[in-house]
Amino acid sequence: MSAHPASRPPAAHARHNDSVLATAEKRVLIWIARRLPRAIGSDHLTGLGLLSMLGVGAAFAASVARPEVLYLVPVLLLLNWFGDSLDGTVARVRDEQRPRYGYYVDHVVDVVGATALFAGLALSGAMQPMLAMALLVAYLAAMAEVFLATHVTHVFRLASFGFGPTELRIVIAVGALALVGRPMVDVPLIGRTPLFDVGGAVALVGLVLAFAVSAVRTSVLLAREERIAR
Repeated sequence: MSAHPASRPPAAHARHNDSVLATAEKRVLIWIARRLPRAIGSDHLTGLGLLSMLGVGAAFAASVARPEVLYLVPVLLLLNWFGDSLDGTVARVRDEQRPRYGYYVDHVVDVVGATALFAGLALSGAMQPMLAMALLVAYLAAMAEVFLATHVTHVFRLASFGFGPTELRIVIAVGALALVGRPMVDVPLIGRTPLFDVGGAVALVGLVLAFAVSAVRTSVLLAREERIAR
C-alpha cells in the first residue's frame, strides 16, 4: 500500500548551477528576497514569470506586423527573470519550502513558457516555422532529460556548458533588439540568411549536444553505481 501523500518525504535533490552568472545572481536574488514585502509570495512570483514569458511569445508573434513591439521583449524577460528566479529563493529565505509542489509547478510553467516563446518565433516571420518547432522539440527533450536525471541522481543541473536560464534570457533580449531591423547575415555556401535562422540553427545544435552529453554522462554514472557483479 502506498503512503498517504502527506506522509511522503519531500523531494530531496541538490541544485547545481555552474553558469557564468550563477554566483553573482544568487547574491542578488537573496538580497532581493530578504527585502521583498511578505505579501508577495512564491506563487505570485511564479505567476509573474509565466505571464511575462507568455508576453514574450506574444510580442514576437505581433512583431510580424509591428516590429517596434520587440522593444518590450527585454522588459518582459527581466520580469520573467524576477519571477522565475526569485520564487524558489523567497521560499528558501523564508523557510517556506514545498519541494515537490515547487519543483512540479515550476517546470510545468517552464514547459508552457517555452512553448509560447517558440510559437511566437514561428509566427514572427523572423525564423522559419519548422526551425522554431524543431527548437521547441529539442528544448523539451533537453528539459525531459534534466528531469529524468534529477530523479535518478538527485542532482538538479540548471546549466550546461556554463550556459543557464539567465544567460539564455540575455541572448534572447539582445536578439529581439537586433531583430527590429530584420537583419540578414552572409553564410558561406548559403548566402544571405535571416539572423534568427542562423541563431536558431546554432541553438538547435547546442541543445542537441547538451542533451547528448548529459544523457551519456548520466548513463555512465548510473552504470558505474549499479555495476553487475560477474
